[in-house]
Amino acid sequence: MKLAKSCVYAGVQYSHLSDDSRELDSSTLFVRTPLNAAFTPDHPSIEASGLASIFAPLPKIIGITGTNGKTTTAALIYSLLLDLGYSCALIGTRGVFANDKQLKPKGLTTPCVLELYEILAMVGRCAFVVMEVSSHAIVQERIAGISFYIKILTNITSDHLDYHKTQAEYIRVKNSFFSDECCKIINADESHASYNPLNSHTYGIESSANLRPNAYSLDQAITAHLSYTLSKAREQALIYAPLYGKHNLYNILAALLCVRLIVQKPLESCAEHLENFGGVEGRMEMVSKEPLIIVDFAHTPDGMEAIFESFKGKNIAVVFGAGGDRDPSKRPKMGVVAYKYAKRIYITSDNPRSEEPEAIIEAIRQGMPLDAKIPVICEVDRARAICQAVSELEYDWVLLVLGKGDETYQIIGNESRHFDDREEIRKALKSRI
Repeated sequence: MKLAKSCVYAGVQYSHLSDDSRELDSSTLFVRTPLNAAFTPDHPSIEASGLASIFAPLPKIIGITGTNGKTTTAALIYSLLLDLGYSCALIGTRGVFANDKQLKPKGLTTPCVLELYEILAMVGRCAFVVMEVSSHAIVQERIAGISFYIKILTNITSDHLDYHKTQAEYIRVKNSFFSDECCKIINADESHASYNPLNSHTYGIESSANLRPNAYSLDQAITAHLSYTLSKAREQALIYAPLYGKHNLYNILAALLCVRLIVQKPLESCAEHLENFGGVEGRMEMVSKEPLIIVDFAHTPDGMEAIFESFKGKNIAVVFGAGGDRDPSKRPKMGVVAYKYAKRIYITSDNPRSEEPEAIIEAIRQGMPLDAKIPVICEVDRARAICQAVSELEYDWVLLVLGKGDETYQIIGNESRHFDDREEIRKALKSRI
């Protein structure tokens, strides 16, 4: 990437920055990163961590990492801060937003380092920037030089083992984000969390924490009575949020604790704005109320289990698959989880990429008994699987369509084709009438 940026480095004036050695000239300063280390040319260069001084001053940046919950937690913080009158930007899976306007479309969870600094310059007048931080971004130093105002851990389960190779390495990478002395917000219920205790604050449901519920209900929406304790501060608040599931209660706790620490206002005055947050596209998104059909991005065993737990006591039908060219070890585990909760299962394609869709489906199927006591339908064509699931859905059941969320494409081989679960559901509902 080549970025127009006037700067002086080592006494020399430059007009551009680039992390691509093929784009260099006398007016371009080369930016060194772990990804281009093998291609470092004999040319004036700067470490990526040095970009902070070139782009200073930066806004106050809130970084959120974890296997699940990053997108919703980030969106919650962004929404609450805007409602409380602060200027705020959001960087993540859904794109770049500032003060309720979208500035960039969807891209990487965390942009490459030069693009990130370009975005930070673009939203530099905002008081706060909330951003999702992926494990890839931590390893590849896409956040090099960023001094975070607050860091948040949602959870650490299993994901991206195709990249990190082992669960232990994935856990190490996530925890490495919390080794410094900046303000940290940690999920106290996460057993894999390891962090510098200095300036740490906790939230949880099962464990003792600075912010936790005394009682809560997840029926149709989230209501809870919360207690907040920090040093001599003792506060309580009743909350209501039009969201589904225990996992969203965790997201709410993380967001509320963050906002409470920032604005230094009573917890109740922060929490009253929760009812304005309608959720994030593709995350527990209700496509139909009668019959109840939900679309979600859940694509890991624990992510799926969190969704299923939200509808405990209901008859569940589920449509899902697994991405190709990604961690194959999670596929049978996804099958185990689906079989544990659902009463009708449709295994289909997600983004098969270069793999044979049938082989991915078979790997998922291996997590279920051969003599399954419930219907297990294997259909490679995702549109057909959705159509069949909708047509067979009984009035008092819930259908969960998992894995792609608000994605509007499907990757088959090297081709990206338009595909939207929500569109296919609506088509199937019309045929059902």
